[in-house]
Amino acid sequence: MTRLAALLWIMGGTVLAGVAVLVVLMMPSLQGQALRVIPIAALIGYAVGIPLAVAAARAITHKAG
Repeated sequence: MTRLAALLWIMGGTVLAGVAVLVVLMMPSLQGQALRVIPIAALIGYAVGIPLAVAAARAITHKAG
């Protein structure tokens, strides 16, 4: 399950980080702070992917076994 969760986290975390960066870029109020906020948003998006990947891997493993 650990390998499956890691693979899911690599894909899901990247997608969530990209979505978070896009949200920052689309908000006009954050344009002046973009260089500071973009890395923070990407890290938060990537970190949010960890519990989601573990939950998805657990669900896939329980369905298969």
